[in-house]
Amino acid sequence: MAEEKRGFFKKLLSGLQKTRDNIVSGIESVFMGVTTIDDDFYDELEEALILGDLGAGASEEVIERLREEVEKQHIMHPADCRETLIEILKDMVAVPEDAYDFEKRQSVVLVVGVNGVGKTTTIGKLAAKYRRDGKRVIMAAADTFRAAAIEQLTEWANRSGVYIIAQSEGSDPSAVVYDAVTAAKSRGTDILICDTAGRLHNKKNLMEELKKMNRIIDREWPEACKETLLVLDATTGQNAINQAREFMNAADVTGIVLTKMDGTAKGGMAISVRRELGIPVKYIGVGEQIDDLERFDSEEFISALFSEMEG
Repeated sequence: MAEEKRGFFKKLLSGLQKTRDNIVSGIESVFMGVTTIDDDFYDELEEALILGDLGAGASEEVIERLREEVEKQHIMHPADCRETLIEILKDMVAVPEDAYDFEKRQSVVLVVGVNGVGKTTTIGKLAAKYRRDGKRVIMAAADTFRAAAIEQLTEWANRSGVYIIAQSEGSDPSAVVYDAVTAAKSRGTDILICDTAGRLHNKKNLMEELKKMNRIIDREWPEACKETLLVLDATTGQNAINQAREFMNAADVTGIVLTKMDGTAKGGMAISVRRELGIPVKYIGVGEQIDDLERFDSEEFISALFSEMEG
């Protein structure tokens, strides 16, 4: 397991290269370009954070907290602020201790998100991860509206070695969830992962469909722990936060999955997502392979992001 974690950290280091270049270069230039901690220093640092896609709100909070720590610790030189800044960022994206309790119990995991963010791939990788952890897993192909969604999920089910419940394209998604819950209960399944539609036909309301699925789960398997993971494409940066708010209006989103971190310079949005939405990032994807998705470790993430700064 330790070796697996080290392997993922290497992938994380490599995957965050574009983000690291984007954020670190800006912050380094501020730290090395000034000799005095004053308002200009804080303004330049805040600008560098915003350009690193942390967003205005998160960047402002970082600067406020940094000011407090500089005063409290009597820090005199800008270069001495670096470690303090890193600790503040780690704290801002910290994952609650109970964030993964659902993995230890019988659970239904609803996976939501717009089309194109990597939702189906994420489900396949999650299933494989849970299987590696010794869990009995079932997938439910409840995205019945997108062409080829069922076929793609079936392919991932085969790759990850899990059972899949599916009906024909265009069928009632909630009926698929009902069948999947019934199967999961009868088979003693540990984790049921349900794919959901990223969009529906004009006469269907996506958010109402999600609510209907939740009602079925609550009614048919009330003792199961329920987790709703929202998949966001990290390459879309701050726009992903607007997507998240839409889904939060209809679903009790409990965690974020950030995909495509290896293809973006906007990885700083992981910090703003946590701050703006109040929902922890729980998983992070940094590649196309089946094992390229892991739990989000805030210490590990920030260390990888700022590794060049730490020497």
